[in-house]
Amino acid sequence: MLEPLASPLHLVLVSPQIPPNTGNVARLCAVTGCRLILVEPLGFSIDDKNLKRAGLDYWDKVFLKLYPTYDAYVAEYPAARRWLFSARAQTSLYAARFQAGDHLVFGSEVTGLLPEV
Repeated sequence: MLEPLASPLHLVLVSPQIPPNTGNVARLCAVTGCRLILVEPLGFSIDDKNLKRAGLDYWDKVFLKLYPTYDAYVAEYPAARRWLFSARAQTSLYAARFQAGDHLVFGSEVTGLLPEV
């Protein structure tokens, strides 16, 4: 049985809308040991054929957790170090100093992260 890394990065997708994008992130998580967190509402079913096609046969190797809301996700990880990604960020990705266990949070492909996040 596959064991997760002791302190992997967590890739958090908030309300993803495009199945192949999420499938590609799942594949990345499978090969790197990162955890995948999906926050609803999703723009597709998790059983979507496009999602599975993009993830190929890696889904059984993905450490996936699904949350009904962003607040539910935050409640489970209240002390997590979160990096919020935005096209309008003031700090460059390259200036970040990631640490094991960090949460990398990405918004919807359509709207990005909502202001309340």
